[in-house]
Amino acid sequence: IHDYKYMKRIILSILILITLTFSASSHVGHYKKFNYLEYDLFRNDKLIGNHKYFFERNNNILTVKSIVNFKITKLGVDLYKYFAESDEIYKNNSFFSFNSKTKQNKKDKYVNISTDKEKNKLVIDGSSYKGLADIDNIVGTWWNHEIIKSKAQISAISGRIIEQDVIFLGKEKIQLGNKTYNTLHFKFKSSDKGLPENKRLDTDIWYEENTYLWVKAQFIKQGNWEYRIKVIN
Repeated sequence: IHDYKYMKRIILSILILITLTFSASSHVGHYKKFNYLEYDLFRNDKLIGNHKYFFERNNNILTVKSIVNFKITKLGVDLYKYFAESDEIYKNNSFFSFNSKTKQNKKDKYVNISTDKEKNKLVIDGSSYKGLADIDNIVGTWWNHEIIKSKAQISAISGRIIEQDVIFLGKEKIQLGNKTYNTLHFKFKSSDKGLPENKRLDTDIWYEENTYLWVKAQFIKQGNWEYRIKVIN
């Protein structure tokens, strides 16, 4: 019975990935109705900050601006503060560049990614990695569902390349506020099991079934963290 359920899950994963592959033929084009997305960020079910996306279009260029801001406090004292800004640019629905600056308490991190068309590679200049990467790797900003098809994602904070396995866990209904979302639930895990635990990818992501809108994220790291969609314009 266990083997049957496992094989059924594998088959469902393949079918979902095939479906998304054909549906994604317009790349990021089907996000054209979104201009602004805002997520509340919770730690242990306590609201600690937010993550905002601004979609700006100019002819064939899409720029996705992102701002993340949160802090962890205890007894009125700020224990941890985090702020990040980034610009993710697509030309003709294909990735062109990414730039981000992050402040983690007093530590500064950054990443700049460009495309080398001659070598068909990504060029990464980050605080954790500098060098070339596969052109099909995708920046780990989560809003773009194409990340489920990538063999690796690039840290939007430092440029580190994270090889990943993606498992489809099934269809789920999620209630957030007054709205119910029909979602596809995916588990992202690091392919390299030899990584230190604090470097491993282990994140659950939910995308809306018909629009591929990123609805929710959850991971465990010194507490239970959740992103929940709040505003859609």
